[in-house]
Amino acid sequence: MIVSIIDYLKKNVENCPSKIAIEDEKYGQFTFGDLDIYAKRIASLIIHKNAEDRKPIVVLMDKSAISIAVFWGIVYAGHAYVPLDAAMPEERMKKILREIEPAIIFADEKWYEKAVSIKKGDVICIDNQLLDREIDEVAIHEKLSNLVDVDPLYIMYTSGSTGNPKGVLISHRSVIDFVEEASETMGFSEKEIFLNQAPFYFDASVPDIYCMLRNAATLHIIGSSTASNPLKILRYMESKQINAIFWVPSHLISIANSRCLEKVSLKCLKKVMFCGEVMPVRQLNVWMRFVPDAKYVNYYGPTETTYACTYYVVNRTFLESETLPIGKPCKNTSLLVLSENGNVVAKGEVGELYVKGSCLAMGYFSNDLATREKFVQNPFSPNYRNIIYKTGDLVKYNQFGELEYVSRKDFQIKYHGYRIELGEIETAISSIEGIRRNCCIFDETLDAIVAFYEAEQDIMLEEILIGKLQSYMIPKRYFRLSNMPLNQNEKIDRSTLRKYLREYKK
Repeated sequence: MIVSIIDYLKKNVENCPSKIAIEDEKYGQFTFGDLDIYAKRIASLIIHKNAEDRKPIVVLMDKSAISIAVFWGIVYAGHAYVPLDAAMPEERMKKILREIEPAIIFADEKWYEKAVSIKKGDVICIDNQLLDREIDEVAIHEKLSNLVDVDPLYIMYTSGSTGNPKGVLISHRSVIDFVEEASETMGFSEKEIFLNQAPFYFDASVPDIYCMLRNAATLHIIGSSTASNPLKILRYMESKQINAIFWVPSHLISIANSRCLEKVSLKCLKKVMFCGEVMPVRQLNVWMRFVPDAKYVNYYGPTETTYACTYYVVNRTFLESETLPIGKPCKNTSLLVLSENGNVVAKGEVGELYVKGSCLAMGYFSNDLATREKFVQNPFSPNYRNIIYKTGDLVKYNQFGELEYVSRKDFQIKYHGYRIELGEIETAISSIEGIRRNCCIFDETLDAIVAFYEAEQDIMLEEILIGKLQSYMIPKRYFRLSNMPLNQNEKIDRSTLRKYLREYKK
């Protein structure tokens, strides 16, 4: 029985210690044996520091093979790790650290001084000397013997668009269930060569790290200069024979818009998985035209559902005006789509999505109020504790019985007596030639739906949308941007767009 992610690591060390687990663009190649040794050295240090049992440990490091070894070392020592964006504003970081009160902060040389300046306490710099220390196998074994699958593995902080970031607490069991399901659905094996795109403080990196570990596969980690250059990253994929990727749609969109897929052959790429936001059909069709032999899978899930709770294997052709389904629940997951009155919706009717299963987070760290607001009792099981997660996402079932994402509940508006999902307007705009990205916002002071779009030149959107949308859904103001603002998780930053609008109104 798999009890913790360390069981995967131990199995790989036993069966294939010399297999390349990670190829790091900065630091080179690391075998499973290398990573295990580094992890155990980190664990021995933590144990000998007498860090308070189970207390979270923060990691402030640029992503690398070493930072993954630190994650696993923290787990070996019986703690949960907390990857944070070291470049985040100081006040935000202080707020998070006050909430966590970490036992230790691990930082690389680049971020060590910042970590020390922010936190008075045990800050440890990861350097070669630390990675050469002795291993205390007896102490590590004792810590592991007390570890069970419902213990926390990591805490992932949300982007905090409301100004109040929440620490989502994820257990070993949730990650184990996800990687087992994904590996079965996608047919992963030791032959997989993954390419990591997402930062480690974003849950889109979880399948990269743990699908690699579960399958004794190989993971490539690239720096920002490669990741941000479409042609460079595609040539890297071609040269390294990358055959599987878990990426956020915004990254796939950027590459599709760059037209670089025309210049590089990606015959090696066989599995393309994406999650985190809506993937427009127009850009997906570009990928499918130039990489036709790959299997494309649209995953859906908030951080609170351990990367994903539904998936859709793209098995038919879609018009650019259509919405890509989010499909069906992952194994060991069930879904409820409820109306505002708490009733199960009929096919085609929009309702809020609720999720049940071992994919669910343990809640929000040190935030019982927020936990109780989002992790609620199943109304159809009144006689016993049965927790479901309230996603805040509006969905509906299509004619094929597949689930479709409609919009965030926060983005549903009532305008001139009509109920409107802004996501439906965004889908229509995405289908228009020349549009790279777009976002719609309702501004109460203007009493108008405002559309922001990224394109090389002005497009007469209002005229085009007359044939695509009801008249009351057509935006009244349009702003073309050369680059759509993105947050740290590469999603469209609506708060920045609202600031832009406030400046405009002045």
